[in-house]
Amino acid sequence: MNKKFEVTVDDTYSFTIPLADLEQLDTTPMGPLKYHVLQNSKPFKAEVVKSDMDQRSYSVKINNKPYHIKITDELDLLIKEMGFALGSSKQIDSIKAPMPGLILDIHVTPGQSVKEGDPLLILEAMKMENIITSPREGVIKAVPINKGTAIDKGQLLIEFE
Repeated sequence: MNKKFEVTVDDTYSFTIPLADLEQLDTTPMGPLKYHVLQNSKPFKAEVVKSDMDQRSYSVKINNKPYHIKITDELDLLIKEMGFALGSSKQIDSIKAPMPGLILDIHVTPGQSVKEGDPLLILEAMKMENIITSPREGVIKAVPINKGTAIDKGQLLIEFE
């Protein structure tokens, strides 16, 4: 698998880093969240100053120079494509299947209140179990599928009031 990460630095520079390149990076921990990095025979001092895992956002210092970094991977891009991106969640009134699969379990019923991030259902697709979570706070209006149902891409899974 050729996993890659999309990296944006200071909202100015964007580039792709293959996982293989990261795995070959020569790093030595120097303390909590501090590292000595050697790349192409050049030494760097790196420190993670602040991290927001939910936003995939980090403040780092490289040789004492501050940078703001945003990192996304294929899953983040798929989540954004599905309409679950942070910030756009308030407009979502329904959830549709991002890919064909099988409904393994349903955790909600019509009339039930949910909070953002609550698990709604489990969709098995491509031999993986995917937990579909609520993109916003709200009340479930309808669940037009059943446990064990095979679904197609784009099929309605959950409706919000």
